Amino acid sequence: MILPLRGATVVITGAASGIGAALALCLGRRGAHLALADRNEAGLATVAAQARSLGVRVSTHVLDVSDTAALNALPAAILTEHGQVSVLVNNAGVALAGRFADLAIEDIEWLFGINFWAPVRLTRAFMPSLLAAPAAHIVNMSSLFGLIAPPGQTAYCAAKFALRGFSESLRHELAGSSITLTVVHPGGVRTEIANSARIPRTIDPALARAQLKQFNAFLRTPPEEAAEQIARAIEQRTPRLLIGRDARMADRLQRFFPVRYWQLMKPKNIAAPSAQAGKEALNG
Repeated sequence: MILPLRGATVVITGAASGIGAALALCLGRRGAHLALADRNEAGLATVAAQARSLGVRVSTHVLDVSDTAALNALPAAILTEHGQVSVLVNNAGVALAGRFADLAIEDIEWLFGINFWAPVRLTRAFMPSLLAAPAAHIVNMSSLFGLIAPPGQTAYCAAKFALRGFSESLRHELAGSSITLTVVHPGGVRTEIANSARIPRTIDPALARAQLKQFNAFLRTPPEEAAEQIARAIEQRTPRLLIGRDARMADRLQRFFPVRYWQLMKPKNIAAPSAQAGKEALNG
């Protein structure tokens, strides 16, 4: 059953840039009304103005998705303006530089608050409205790193694997209801997530920036292309979406070699930290 987007109201978090901004315009061109949320007020206003030029109704909601009180208040604010919500896109996300030994627990909690708990809380908050719609859909943005787990991404992988598990189980629970769900695993999409990554105090900022610059070289898929694929997945109510050749290849490799995949994939210039270095970092 195709989900009609014309006239539907779609909630998108992280809508001020990257995939979220591209998706807002992509869905606006399909005639969807938009409720756009982001903490970047200026970027949100720019995207909203572009979307309104398409002739759809747009509301903007400036908030930090790690703010539980703001999340709990969001459905009422959106329903006041739009009356009904048919699609929820949990897109907002952040990155964190450094290996596990470099990270404070507070850094990991910060990332989980945005990448995992915000989608869970928003899904719960919007569930009554989604269930009331004749046809509804949820999009949860996992990652390539919700399929594989390279070193230096312990916190990010943990959150994205958790969101994948939550999404797959929830999809099974919702079977037979009016709600369907897509879990998205984007590969290297050209966004600012690496440039805006949090750098822990224990890491040399210059070294971290150099590593992030190297990581950016692998971000090749335009956000507009990713957005178009997500829009089609919403319309077709696709359960799982892999974006990019890198995501598709990693998915296959992980399934064939569930333990050894990183030995086959890792760049030759990545060296494992010594046990003593890890001990010093954890005790430092």
